[in-house]
Amino acid sequence: MSVKRSLVILTFNEIEATPKIWDTIPLNVAQDVFCVDGGSKDGTVEFMQSKGIRVVTQDRRGRGRGFQLGVEHAQGEHVVFFSTDGNEDPADLEKIYGLLEQGCDMVIASRMMDGAFNEEDVSLWRPRKWVNNAFTLGVNLFFNRRDYVTDTINGYRGVSKAAFGRMGIDVDGFDVEFTMSIRAMKLGMRIAEFPTREGARVGGVSTAESWKTGVVFVKRFWRELMIGTRFGPA
Repeated sequence: MSVKRSLVILTFNEIEATPKIWDTIPLNVAQDVFCVDGGSKDGTVEFMQSKGIRVVTQDRRGRGRGFQLGVEHAQGEHVVFFSTDGNEDPADLEKIYGLLEQGCDMVIASRMMDGAFNEEDVSLWRPRKWVNNAFTLGVNLFFNRRDYVTDTINGYRGVSKAAFGRMGIDVDGFDVEFTMSIRAMKLGMRIAEFPTREGARVGGVSTAESWKTGVVFVKRFWRELMIGTRFGPA
């Protein structure tokens, strides 16, 4: 049987969180499971290897570079990206693959649609959620001609290798998912979403600083407006 599903586990110094959630990850959901590591120095790589997981070490830092290498090394037709920090619900993996196999080009586990839970929903003050929704509104208004996409930024997603190639993703940083959403819209791709429950981080520290990341997103939005569809396959 040909390999159809690849699960890319993205890590960077996640030894505190990874062992806590490891047994909850249904690794048998995919025929091809491997790790793309951003240069961990805390034992994350050794942990993965002890579990028999193949590790691809990034040649340069950045979440976007992790996505690029994940697709490049994936043996399957459908690629799902999973982070081991505790934010993402492992039970959603089968849902993502299922929608990809129904013909969707990209599938996003949405923290923003009806029935979803964002980690800020327990508070009245929800700055990250509001900013995410603002960026998402802008993207839909300027680029989307299909059904409204509620969470253009969440990294818990899957994509077909063919679709990723057409997107021409050349982004190394935290704006990779945002860029994927925009370019999928530009190309008229079929994007599916389903509500997810975002959990609390169970270890480690996020390396995405809100203010700096927001500035990067503004620059990315402007650049995508300027280039239109002038981007080639990766």
